[in-house]
Amino acid sequence: MTDTVARQALPRRPRGRGGSHVVAHVVLGLGSLVMAFPFVWQIIMSLSTNAEVQSVTPVFWPAELRWDNYAQVFDRMPFLQQLGNSVLVTVLRTLAQILFCTLAGYAFARMRFRGRGVLLALVLSILMVPSQVYLLSQYQIIQGFGLLDSVGGLVLPGLFSAFGTFLMRTAFLAMPDELEEAARLDGANPFQIFWKIMLPLARPTVAVLAITTVLWSWNELLWPLVVTTYSERMPLSAGLATLIGDRTTDYPVVMAASLLAMAPVLVLFVLLQRRVIDGLASSGLK
Repeated sequence: MTDTVARQALPRRPRGRGGSHVVAHVVLGLGSLVMAFPFVWQIIMSLSTNAEVQSVTPVFWPAELRWDNYAQVFDRMPFLQQLGNSVLVTVLRTLAQILFCTLAGYAFARMRFRGRGVLLALVLSILMVPSQVYLLSQYQIIQGFGLLDSVGGLVLPGLFSAFGTFLMRTAFLAMPDELEEAARLDGANPFQIFWKIMLPLARPTVAVLAITTVLWSWNELLWPLVVTTYSERMPLSAGLATLIGDRTTDYPVVMAASLLAMAPVLVLFVLLQRRVIDGLASSGLK
């Protein structure tokens, strides 16, 4: 009798919860496999022969692993020089956008000056225009400056972005006015308020701006193809395009080069994974 009462007094475990967990894990596992399959398939293709890649019957595993495909990448393109160009362009663009976009975003969010609304509308209107529309005018400007086939020609159009300005403006608008008023009462000038108070509080959003700028600069293809001619002065994104032939293409070498080009950004993401996720979550950027 006592055992029966004790069993009835114990909290009952909800039915079906364990099964729902299993179903959720199965669905998530299948989704992960679907998302990882293209990457795994790219690795398999990079270790195959060109005949196996182009076979009508799919070859899911090569007869012999061709590691020499990775060595051929360095023979067919100046990989290390293009890697240095990509790193230099990405670093310069990221630093410039962090500087200019944070300053512009703070000015539009916290400062009052004549014509602020008109200037903000002009900046945001850039987001509504495809970049291909002003591609020709950008090329003419770079050509007039004599910056074709140079790092300056690659970097200059990406020193500022309307998206970064809008993102930082949103972050500064969300901060309480009391912080700025207290700093002004303590004798801080506008630049000190920006540098010592507002900018440190906006570090998660700055991290998001840096992440998006790095990815955009590293993967940009159209502008480097337009402004550069010599392969030694191209970034990796444009250099990979030169491996595609008019009649024949060695797809395993292309896949190997793509994996090598992807590796620096992938390693950077793994090292900064927690900061990346925290920055995206705190900024609300989906």
